[in-house]
Amino acid sequence: MGNGVCSRRQRRIFQCLLLLTVVCGVLYGSMISYEMHKQLRRTETMALMYQQHQESLSAQLQVAYEHRSRLEKSLKKERLDHKKSKADFLVYKLESQQNLNKEKTDGNSRLSSLQVQHQMLKNQHEDLKKQFYDLQDKHQVQGDDHNRILDEHKDRYDKLHQAKEVEVSQLKGTTTTGFTNPPSDY
Repeated sequence: MGNGVCSRRQRRIFQCLLLLTVVCGVLYGSMISYEMHKQLRRTETMALMYQQHQESLSAQLQVAYEHRSRLEKSLKKERLDHKKSKADFLVYKLESQQNLNKEKTDGNSRLSSLQVQHQMLKNQHEDLKKQFYDLQDKHQVQGDDHNRILDEHKDRYDKLHQAKEVEVSQLKGTTTTGFTNPPSDY
């Protein structure tokens, strides 16, 4: 052992140790390789799962974008419809206000016209009432005059009748006494 060369036995141990180290290294390397393959498969599986999830999210996002686009178009259409409806309503409101004002003006004109007619008819009624009372008074006066004249005529008639009766009775009295002297009136 002194010459620096290893003995055969030592060489054998050394080779066994070296072989054992190589075998351990290969085993260790294969275990590491196996673990790395396992990790790689897990990573690939997770990557595939994440990719599917991403594709699913991408599809959902695409659907959401399409839905948003449809909603925006619908909203734009609704806004245009709203503006048109608002404009139509303002036109309708303006026309209604104008019609209302016109009807109000016409109503006020008719009311004032009817008030004027009413006042005229009222005045006419008052005039006719006054004429009626005047005529009634005249009628009363004429009725009184007529009754007075009738009474006067009756009195005159009665007086004349009495006078005629007296005259007839005188004539009868003279006729009974004789027809020798005719009446002087004849």
